[in-house]
Amino acid sequence: MAMTRILAAIAMIAATGGAASAAETCDRACLNGIVDAYLAALVAHDPSKVRIAPGAKFVENVTPTSVGEGFWKTASEAPTTFRIYVPDPVAQQVGFIGVMKEADKPVQLGLRLKLRDGQIVEVEHLIARNLRATSLPNLQTPRPVFSAAVPPAQRDSRDELLKIGRTYYDALVNGDGKATPFADDCLRRENGMQTTGNPPPKTPGMGTMGAMGCAAQLDTKTMSYIKAIDNRRVEIADPEAGLVFGLSHFRHPMEQKYVEIVGVPDVQRVDLPFNPFDLPAAHIYKVSGGKMHEIEAMGFVAPYNAKTGWE
Repeated sequence: MAMTRILAAIAMIAATGGAASAAETCDRACLNGIVDAYLAALVAHDPSKVRIAPGAKFVENVTPTSVGEGFWKTASEAPTTFRIYVPDPVAQQVGFIGVMKEADKPVQLGLRLKLRDGQIVEVEHLIARNLRATSLPNLQTPRPVFSAAVPPAQRDSRDELLKIGRTYYDALVNGDGKATPFADDCLRRENGMQTTGNPPPKTPGMGTMGAMGCAAQLDTKTMSYIKAIDNRRVEIADPEAGLVFGLSHFRHPMEQKYVEIVGVPDVQRVDLPFNPFDLPAAHIYKVSGGKMHEIEAMGFVAPYNAKTGWE
């Protein structure tokens, strides 16, 4: 399947003799093929193997970087089984979350590519390293729903998908489970760790909220240590698969080393003895029938009040 997509991307290039035309656009299969070709070039440490425009902007882990530097030098294996694509022909952008290797160790990559006239003009990498061993079983293959087409009767428009995806950040910051149309079966994973819908813990605590659904968990204010979410960009959606790709920058001042929990009889407070930090993140939301059913998120810890790289 990956090779088919790469060949489709190559065919698009060949059709114009290698020169982009003003009318050149990429469809869903082509965009996914561009991702596969890009990742193959990345692992080969050779940017010339993919069509990157001169002067393309490249930001890796919130740091403006030159193409060929950073992960271009250290990636050692392309994603094999864990790959989620969000192609958007309207935006001529594609979002992606996958698990690959760096120095033969697993890392999670959040990727955004933007095309213009068939060439990549923007590249964004988010790389999560030092993945927890306990989370790796959830990073072997994506949940099947992320590759399944949404039945036409349950399919939302691109504009509606983007609107629903944008509500998620307000739901987090405001501790309001009603701000996003969560489905009852909503499950969220972050860097492979399942953070909702877990079995109830034996001892009340943070795990109590981890056993809740997406909406109920937010209503407890357990996420109130997130004081701001900046650089929100929800511009990529795929109505056929019901997927939305979002990028953002979480701010955690951690001035208060605990959160007060609302509406949970056995838990009034949870201690959070952490230093201030940021969390640049990528999210993929599965939406059908106007409801958010699944969330696959990844991110990495950055210094508090770090720049986003896109100023």
